[in-house]
Amino acid sequence: MLDRRLHLHLATWLGQWPAGPGLHVVASQRRAEPAWDGRLRPALAVDTGQSAVLSVAPDRVAATRALVVSRTPARLLAALPEAVGRPGFCVHDGPFRWSLAPAPLPDVGEWTEPTATGLPPWLRLFDRPVLVVRDPDGGYLAGAGIKRHDAYGHELAVGTVPAAHGRGLARRLVAQAARRVLDEGAVPTYLHERDNYASARVAEAAGFPDRGWRAYGVYPR
Repeated sequence: MLDRRLHLHLATWLGQWPAGPGLHVVASQRRAEPAWDGRLRPALAVDTGQSAVLSVAPDRVAATRALVVSRTPARLLAALPEAVGRPGFCVHDGPFRWSLAPAPLPDVGEWTEPTATGLPPWLRLFDRPVLVVRDPDGGYLAGAGIKRHDAYGHELAVGTVPAAHGRGLARRLVAQAARRVLDEGAVPTYLHERDNYASARVAEAAGFPDRGWRAYGVYPR
């Protein structure tokens, strides 16, 4: 049985959940409004392998449904940005992961404001504390942020500077951040590109298995 928090997250994030077999294009006003970072996500989809919900703005439903009918699944993604009115945007596609039991890895980071000195630009997009690892001299090594899409589902993002690769920092940060999300009453999710094998290893080690679910969408470059 699907966790209630995950069910509510998908229903809120996409505009409908669950769905019957096949691909269902649904309307959501959220696709026409800025996301957590102030930028649009004009198309989002989650596919369980049996059924899928593709969420677009209300005025793009007809064009997207026509695209689904006329294109093979392999060619659908390439044409999706134009169908939702954002031909200059790119497509993301990869596993959709979540965890109710993060790996029992020791905490490694400290929560700090995203305006703190020395943080990379991507961490400054967050409007709440981020999780950071620094070296003994205070230099930034790795960090994680929480994308609070709604009250029920929070997506994790993590990054490590090249010099700190191989220390297991990313997996520990993800597990630590996931525990915080669960404490807040939401379910932590983790998305990455299909060919990002390093991110896949981090997810597995942190307790986010690949259940065969897929997430794809249209994102700003």
